[in-house]
Amino acid sequence: MKEWIATIIQEKQRVAIPVMTHPGIELMGRTVREAVSNGQTHYEAVKLLCDRYPSAAAATIMDLTVEAEAFGAEITLPDNEIPSVVGRLLPDEEAIDRLEVPTLNRGRVPQYLKANMLAAKNITDRPVLAGCIGPYSLAGRLYDMSEIMMLIYINPQAAHTLLRKCTDFILRYSLALKATGVSGVVMAEPAAGLLSDDDCLTFSSAYIREIVQKVQDEHFIVVLHNCGNTGHCTHATVATGAGAYHFGNKIDMVAALREVPSDALAMGNLNPVSLFRGGTPEEMRQATLDLLNATKDYPNFVLSSGCDIPPHTPLANIDAFYAALREWNGE
Repeated sequence: MKEWIATIIQEKQRVAIPVMTHPGIELMGRTVREAVSNGQTHYEAVKLLCDRYPSAAAATIMDLTVEAEAFGAEITLPDNEIPSVVGRLLPDEEAIDRLEVPTLNRGRVPQYLKANMLAAKNITDRPVLAGCIGPYSLAGRLYDMSEIMMLIYINPQAAHTLLRKCTDFILRYSLALKATGVSGVVMAEPAAGLLSDDDCLTFSSAYIREIVQKVQDEHFIVVLHNCGNTGHCTHATVATGAGAYHFGNKIDMVAALREVPSDALAMGNLNPVSLFRGGTPEEMRQATLDLLNATKDYPNFVLSSGCDIPPHTPLANIDAFYAALREWNGE
């Protein structure tokens, strides 16, 4: 994977890695619920998109409920929308002490491991990137997002206890994903974007850095995604030592590139809702060309969506995205 990163940086032509699986699910005529519950369906959606589009890497579903469900959180699974956490698993600080770190056979974790194993085995022309949640975002889903924001100030020790348990599970899950044969994991930590740079360092990046140091090597990278970062915590983000960083559409991509190490990839950041799902093909084309032109002085830039491309995104807009990339590359 280090060679893969170096090759992308050295090549003059740009590559794209949009975060998308929902168009593949829809092309198959299956529901989101089926894909997030069945590893075979999940894999087939990823493979279908690989066959259709020249993404530089394949990405499995970005589902920020899998780990929370494993801990025991209640999950709602709509047919054609992304899953979400219902209510609050941990009602108070005492519940944090009682919380047990689950095994990897809980909830839908086995189906996600199956999907990644199938993808790694059958998609051999590009790296496969799994997905997982970040520790602070997981803590927020278990304790409630507003409550965890207060807890880090009222009782930081309790927050660290919860973050320790979340990190232990994510590390175990990441190692299991690595064992499936995938080439990396996209770790989604959007809630950390609500924190100041200092708090992001303390309550998110320190824990992520620990995971990075234990799983990232020559053959496996961590791609850290924080779509909540508007530029105020990029310093904390890159302190994790991840191999690549994925930015949301709220940030100035050029400003972000200035802070990312030149030997790490910086990915982003076209709006997945207003452009990919809600724009016209011409708007998609122009925005893609504008971003490519703005980032032309940074060899480590990788064209991407700012976050997961949502359900009901027109294929014409995805086609326009790739057509604009080919146009910019002079193909």
